[in-house]
Amino acid sequence: MAQSRSARVVSILVVVAALGGGYFAWKSWSGAKSTQAETAQKRPANAVPVTVAEVSKSDFPVYLSGLGTVQGFNTVVVRTRVDGQIDKIAFQEGQIVQQGDLLAEIDPRPFQATLDQAKAKKAQDEANLANANLDLQRYTKLGEFATRQQTDTQRSTVAQLTAQIAADDAAIANAQTQLGYTAVKAPITGVAGLRQVDVGNIVNASTQTGIVTIAQIEPIAAIFTAPESQLPYINEAQGREPLKVLALTTDGRKTLANGQLSVVNNQVDTTSGTIRLKAVFDNKEHTLWPGQSIATRLLVRTLKDATVVPDEAVQHGPNGLYAYAVNQDNKAELRTIKVAQSVDGRTVIESGLSPGERVVTAGQYRVQPGSLVSTAVASTDQGPAKVRPE
Repeated sequence: MAQSRSARVVSILVVVAALGGGYFAWKSWSGAKSTQAETAQKRPANAVPVTVAEVSKSDFPVYLSGLGTVQGFNTVVVRTRVDGQIDKIAFQEGQIVQQGDLLAEIDPRPFQATLDQAKAKKAQDEANLANANLDLQRYTKLGEFATRQQTDTQRSTVAQLTAQIAADDAAIANAQTQLGYTAVKAPITGVAGLRQVDVGNIVNASTQTGIVTIAQIEPIAAIFTAPESQLPYINEAQGREPLKVLALTTDGRKTLANGQLSVVNNQVDTTSGTIRLKAVFDNKEHTLWPGQSIATRLLVRTLKDATVVPDEAVQHGPNGLYAYAVNQDNKAELRTIKVAQSVDGRTVIESGLSPGERVVTAGQYRVQPGSLVSTAVASTDQGPAKVRPE
């Protein structure tokens, strides 16, 4: 009996312990659910992840974009001015030559012979003149014993020989010039192109084929066009100060050089409705090369204190352009906007947005007017974007 009574007591204690453990487990689970519910209530419900940017206020440069072609500031086709055989080529193709550098030599012997002949002719005429002067002095001393005709004739002979010596001087100068032309020199400083002749070739002054072409690249020029409708604005701005011109690669990604507008052509092309413009660049780094195609940007004016947003904020809808602004409650507001200019990823807003406001730049396809939003912040390790509630 005593053993049966002890067994009942142990069973009752086990049941009580089991009920107590279950009660505490239920309390713990109930508390965890309550905490999760409270956390869920604090989180934004259905917040749309977006990227936002602030509407800024800054000076905005207005560029006129176009396409152009680079050309040498001066380009010269070097030709021979005398006929003869080339004895020497004194330059390397692609070399930068200085003004006055020797480029080629033509066989000088025929021209040297002509010069020597002219000098000899002058020496002969000078001897004849000296003798004629002596005869004139004798006739003059004879006085009345010499006839007037003899004196006048001798005086005329002296004048003729004097004139002949002047002609000899001109012949010598011409022969020296022709001899000097046998040394072909660079007329300008620039880059030598591919040579058109080799040593041993016979060249003629009458042919159009040159020895080499030299292009001046410091400075260098670029010819580009602009719509004729912009001509009044260009002339007005150019009248105040030289306009800045940017030269870029044709894809517009890399700036090659900064220069200035130098010439507005004196006639509009009526077939295309454009005006040709010429810009000059220092080109110290030789980033521009003759014949190169470039994109150009002409700084026409600068808008002061303009309202600017990233291009990504501007959206196209059936009723025109719009953007989503984010208010203080982190809710999206649809704004109808008017745009003035757009350059380098930035757009000027004429109306619809104010400086200091926030606009959505990514994720607009999920946003509706009144949507609750949160911004996506890209991590520094280039991983997936993280959502941070505002």
